[in-house]
Amino acid sequence: MKKLKHEAELVKEAIRIGGVYMEKRGAGQFEATDSASNKITAIYRLLVLDKLIQPLAKGEESEPNMKHKLALWISRQLPKGHPLLEE
Repeated sequence: MKKLKHEAELVKEAIRIGGVYMEKRGAGQFEATDSASNKITAIYRLLVLDKLIQPLAKGEESEPNMKHKLALWISRQLPKGHPLLEE
């Protein structure tokens, strides 16, 4: 698993966009007290359920791997030329 250049920022953006997606889909919403770990897990599982990302292999569902998957997902959603996609 090769780390992306702006992976931490991409994960933050994925949490933000994923939260909006979750609300619009009617799957719930995050509270201010929810941890980043819970948000990452919830968004990852929702995206897998909706078949927007491929699930990790059994035994590979760790927080760093889920973060990486979310970073990859959001990097494909951002428009070309976005500052987080620059090398």
